[in-house]
Amino acid sequence: MIVKEMTVPPQGEGERADKLIRRYFPELPERSVRDAFSRKDVKLDGKRVPKDTVVRAGQVLKIYTAEENAAGPEVVYEDARILLVNKPAGVSVEPDAKGGVTLTDLCAAYVRKENPAAEAPMACHRLDNPTCGLCLFAKDEETKEILEDMFRNRSMEKEYECLVRGLPKPPAAVCTAYLVKDAKAARVRVTDRPEEGAKKIVTGYETKEAGPVSRLRVRLMTGRTHQIRAHLAALGHPILGDDVYGDRAFNRAKKARGLKLCAVRMKMDTEGKIPELDGKEFEIRAPF
Repeated sequence: MIVKEMTVPPQGEGERADKLIRRYFPELPERSVRDAFSRKDVKLDGKRVPKDTVVRAGQVLKIYTAEENAAGPEVVYEDARILLVNKPAGVSVEPDAKGGVTLTDLCAAYVRKENPAAEAPMACHRLDNPTCGLCLFAKDEETKEILEDMFRNRSMEKEYECLVRGLPKPPAAVCTAYLVKDAKAARVRVTDRPEEGAKKIVTGYETKEAGPVSRLRVRLMTGRTHQIRAHLAALGHPILGDDVYGDRAFNRAKKARGLKLCAVRMKMDTEGKIPELDGKEFEIRAPF
């Protein structure tokens, strides 16, 4: 049995104990965190607490786990130039205001196990903290520039899977709208008509499973902040587990833990700049 311990930082004020643990100790497998709470092996200021306990800055949080070896990132593919990993929900790709260990940190530790002098892999795109799935890193600056161009030019195919409230009609469509970013509120707003500061968004979806909660496969023709979450909510079908753009009452009724959105498929096309990657396709299963 080993102990992971932390003093709750100011940015952790008001956070749930389980979410804080996942953010600051992402190397712990999800199963180990669940088991620790089930065994009542998580303590806050020396007292055993359930997972939904709200923590305060300055408190000491400890988790007792049988995990002896820290788990690194889940590697989907790796070669001399790239590292493709399956990002867990609750881990930020790069440092943000809430702090914690990042996916970049985990990837750097992974490559440095073999070569301590290795350069830290660099993220080529972003996934929101609560979103899980395929995340691509470059091992050198030249590769990073090429892959960033690939994302910017939309020459690659990238698909997501999500669970939403209700049954979209029609069951498949390509939808256009406009997105306005509110940086101060850290969220966006979707409108049907262009307005000052708005950017056009195009989102395609296909219903894979229909019901009170439907499973969609989503493809982005544009890539804007929170596009999938905000656009689907504007269409009347918010993503399950989304308390920012979604239906909180519905989420509670369905006991949804976490955002049900995962980047599941990626097909690369560098337009000949890295020929060995062109046409390569990767797909994972959503964990929900």
